[in-house]
Amino acid sequence: MMTKRVPTLTKKDVARRVAKLRGRPIYKSEPWVSAVIDAIRELMIEADPEVRIELRDFGVFEVKKTKAKPKARNPKTNETVFIPSRRKTHFKPSKLMKEALQTPLAELGYSIPEGSADANFTAAELATLVNSRANGN
Repeated sequence: MMTKRVPTLTKKDVARRVAKLRGRPIYKSEPWVSAVIDAIRELMIEADPEVRIELRDFGVFEVKKTKAKPKARNPKTNETVFIPSRRKTHFKPSKLMKEALQTPLAELGYSIPEGSADANFTAAELATLVNSRANGN
């Protein structure tokens, strides 16, 4: 069974949304969107060696150090390889975004993925389960 491909939004889509929100033409919002994305990228790349970029009501971008992995394994050859310590990126969504994304799919009117544990519940039963979990019962 082939799964349906998730739509990909691009920088142009973000610029289009900014233009709509600001009531301006897209050609005026594109440079600003590009500049913000470029600035965040540059701040992360220039991290010395770590950085935390906090955007209220959106989330936190971080560059963190990783430890060396002296016994990593190449899955193709099964050979043991050494991976030196390096930097990695991490994103933590804000409380506002996390709450919005944790709303059950059934409540939003979306279909439930096949094989999901909540596929056999009605919307009312699911709401009862979610509310009892939220209240600590």
